[in-house]
Amino acid sequence: MMDALLELEKTMLGIFLGIMIAIFISKLRHKQFKLPPGPTPVPIFGNWLQVGNDLNHGNLVDLAKRFGHLFLLRMGVRNLVVVSSPQLAKQVLHTQGVVFGSRCSNMVYDIFTAIDTTLRSIEWAIAELINHPEVQKKLRHEIDSVLGVGVQVTEPDTHKLPYLEAVIKETLRLRMGVPLLVPHMNLDDAKLGGYDIPAKSKVVVNAWWLANNPAHWKNPEEFRPERFMEEESNVEANGNDFRFLPFGAGRRSCPGIMTALPIMGITLGRLVQNFELLPPPGQSKIDTAEKRGQFLLQILKHSTVVAKPRSI
Repeated sequence: MMDALLELEKTMLGIFLGIMIAIFISKLRHKQFKLPPGPTPVPIFGNWLQVGNDLNHGNLVDLAKRFGHLFLLRMGVRNLVVVSSPQLAKQVLHTQGVVFGSRCSNMVYDIFTAIDTTLRSIEWAIAELINHPEVQKKLRHEIDSVLGVGVQVTEPDTHKLPYLEAVIKETLRLRMGVPLLVPHMNLDDAKLGGYDIPAKSKVVVNAWWLANNPAHWKNPEEFRPERFMEEESNVEANGNDFRFLPFGAGRRSCPGIMTALPIMGITLGRLVQNFELLPPPGQSKIDTAEKRGQFLLQILKHSTVVAKPRSI
């Protein structure tokens, strides 16, 4: 019995000493670095116990509202730096693109974002067109007027249809398929926004919040393609404006933009010109509640929509 108590005492003493050493090292690092603000970490665990694994864009928006556009989470022994403003995003992706140009290895992320993003974006666009029949009608009228009734949309035609392009951009803005850009990493100590970023920190840009922050967009919660033909007519999906980064920007931008935009344009254009898209019988709208995750933004409840052949 005494031996067991002695072993327990040694174990508890070891744990206590480990915690004290972790606290001491943490305080030393705080003295050496001016770190970004963030929730107070717990020794050894960091912020795991506070935020868990559910680091979706919505939760990170809530933290940004508390701690600012640049904040730090300690995930065990690793640093996670979250960027939530266009100015800081430009620093990470462009101005200091070489400094923050390394990538954290994540095979699952790469595979799923490459395969699934375009499909999810088309799904979101169909849901929004059904829920906004006036947009669907306006898009159909544009296609008929520009191409002629019955002439099927092809890839070169998509560039002649500005409202179709606006519908696609508005879908990517409001329902961004990959709300958190591919994580970046700095191999050496760096500076960002007046703070020190320790080497090998994981840096994440909350692109969804950049595109849906009411400080930067007029009524961002509304699905209104007209914004990209009016006040935001110069904003493109290629990263020319750091408020709107559906494919990222700079050295690590997504090459999938070359195929995703034409596929969305052809698919949505042909659906709208050949069918009237309607909600399921007995429903007036599609439920667009979100299923949030670290990798993709998906519709929570899938619906069987009605594609009514168009009478010409």
